[in-house]
Amino acid sequence: SAKKPLRLFNLLLFTSTMGFGDLQSKEGLASLNGFLADKSFIEGFVASQADAVVFKGLSGAPAADLPHALRWFNQINSFDDKSTLPGEAREVSTYGPSGAAAAAAAPAADDDDDLDLFGSDDDEDEEAERVKEERLAAYAERKAAKKVVIAKSNIILDVKPWDDETDMKEVERLVRTIEHDGLLWGTGKLQPVGYGINKLVISCVVEDDKVGMDFLEDSITAFEDHVQSVDVAAFNKI
Repeated sequence: SAKKPLRLFNLLLFTSTMGFGDLQSKEGLASLNGFLADKSFIEGFVASQADAVVFKGLSGAPAADLPHALRWFNQINSFDDKSTLPGEAREVSTYGPSGAAAAAAAPAADDDDDLDLFGSDDDEDEEAERVKEERLAAYAERKAAKKVVIAKSNIILDVKPWDDETDMKEVERLVRTIEHDGLLWGTGKLQPVGYGINKLVISCVVEDDKVGMDFLEDSITAFEDHVQSVDVAAFNKI
């Protein structure tokens, strides 16, 4: 019928703005990182097909300056057979920012009997207002939860020296001199990387709102006579 192409066009126009966008672009990865800032998984409280679908859309691990996306990537990557994860896979565009609205809108594409091609825009305005109110309510709920729960992360860092003559015990001592509200250093150990060179693998627990990866990296690499670089080996929400 003449109604169905128009309905389909409106649905495609609506869903084209949903989700994370191009997950292989900087903008898409930044959107994913922001979305995961207060979430462990794409949907719900356990890994599911939603995570598997979004994971498949990535070309590789996110950069270290996207800690939330990198933490999530490492966690989902640990599942050998992602097809066994619970849930039902949908189009990747239905996940992420406003993705739930896109998923809810999808079934409506098959039912165009109630579409008034010559009606006013009142219904569209009401729907837009309803979606806006739902988003504001969800945002307020997340903000309220943040006031109660202190978000923390467990980070494992690889601290690499310049050469095999670097005193790694001194490197660990220097790293542990870094103090900051919301930062607690954990265990440390030396691990061979080749040619007689060892790297320092050290863990820490941070409060996400107080300590970021930029602070840790800048503080450690400030010991430039001893440290060549710092990499994130693991990043997990607690």
